[in-house]
Amino acid sequence: MSTTAKPRSVAATGIPGLDDVLAGGFTKNRIYLIQGDPGVGKTTLGMQFLLEGVARGESGLYLSLSEARDELQAAADAHGWSIDKVNIFEYSAHDRLESEETSTLFHPSEVELGEATRRLLEEVERVKPQRLVIDSLSEIRLLAQNPLRYRRQILGLKRYFSGRECTVLLLDDRNVEEGDMQLMTLAHGVLMLEQLAPEYGAERRRIRISKFRGVKYRGGYHDFSIRTGGIIVYPRLVASEHREDFAPQRMMSGLAEVDALLGGGIDRGTSTLIMGPAGSGKSALATHYVTAAAERGENAAMFTFDESRATLFARSHALKMRLGDHVASGRVTVQQVDPAEIPPGEFVHLVRDAVENKHVSIVVIDSLNGYMNAMPEERFLVIQMHELLTYLGQKGVATILVVAQHGLLGQSMLSPVDVSYLADCVVLMRYYEHAGEVRKAISVIKKRSGAHEQSIRPLALTSEGMVVGPPLTEFHGILSGIPMMDTNASNGFGSDQRNGGSATPQ
Repeated sequence: MSTTAKPRSVAATGIPGLDDVLAGGFTKNRIYLIQGDPGVGKTTLGMQFLLEGVARGESGLYLSLSEARDELQAAADAHGWSIDKVNIFEYSAHDRLESEETSTLFHPSEVELGEATRRLLEEVERVKPQRLVIDSLSEIRLLAQNPLRYRRQILGLKRYFSGRECTVLLLDDRNVEEGDMQLMTLAHGVLMLEQLAPEYGAERRRIRISKFRGVKYRGGYHDFSIRTGGIIVYPRLVASEHREDFAPQRMMSGLAEVDALLGGGIDRGTSTLIMGPAGSGKSALATHYVTAAAERGENAAMFTFDESRATLFARSHALKMRLGDHVASGRVTVQQVDPAEIPPGEFVHLVRDAVENKHVSIVVIDSLNGYMNAMPEERFLVIQMHELLTYLGQKGVATILVVAQHGLLGQSMLSPVDVSYLADCVVLMRYYEHAGEVRKAISVIKKRSGAHEQSIRPLALTSEGMVVGPPLTEFHGILSGIPMMDTNASNGFGSDQRNGGSATPQ
């Protein structure tokens, strides 16, 4: 007996990202329930589904019980759609009969259809659509007048469409009544659309497939947005699906002293965390890696949460970095991200687009503080960041994360979120006081992929660019902010390494 599964015939939705979530689209000739709060995008989803059918040469019918034709036309005009080839049938309240008996819906072979049902199904018989949207079940629920009759009406619809070459979407307002739970058992699949209202910023929408018979769909919540042109879904990232082989490579910063600190540079496919207080040079160092990659003929992407593009370009120019030229040439992409407007799923989509379509070798996220503000709770940030870093690592991309710590000197330094254990390399920037001046220092705390210097080097941002000096071997206590002269020290290592020991990889 053959165990080969029969290929599934699918009806693509035409919605970017949603077909990926649905493993190709809706299974053809089945009934699906689309539930969500008013204004979440159910009508937009249904119309895009029909327009995709038109583009594929399939007939479509929109049965509207709740919206007038001119309202649907206005929505289509706002998105720049032409719905001339979509059949629209509007059944208004003026067409309903007053008799309660006429609002009962049964299969034609069982009982005479009520007037409302007869009108709808007559239109279905006339058009013979391959794609059908019924908007909305809330109106049918009102006609039914009680849960039992409502369930029998939907069951009658299911039997009516059984065996017909038609894929049906039933739009419905979200309701947690027991009758609606029974309705979900009748549908082949159920899509739940939600709209969240954060305390600050724009509303956020997400979609979840709560049921899809016989299909291995992408589970969980997926952010989506409604833009001019329709709905865009951002599928949840699953890093294990993106494994690639790549050749090992060291990524240089263009600063010999920094590369020496890092044992020759950062490695392709690893993540580097640059931590330090505000103004200590974190973003400048990250920009050095980006411009160095562009000068090698590679592509790079920067996602800035806290700094505008104009400020970034001006600062880079002042430090003798040609970031603006590389952006103009297309080697570098700088995307300013507003966490109050862009949901986390869309941000991940932007990163994936840079990696898969622009083939970048380095991605900079500046800063993680801004990224954290885009997340509802900190624990979700760490989980999603872990998945994103794993994905970038498997794609062979070097990732640089910038984290601004609270405080300026000494033991008051605190990080808003601890992601140091996720990073393969940690670079620490610090202020310290010496000879009546506030100075900067840089050191490498951790590097999983090989040896690195254990020393602390001075750093300065000058009109000639970023300057990194030799190891500060004559001091101790630099990381505390108040160094002391150590007359016995001859270099920056411990006593065992002064006697011939070597730095140990971490």
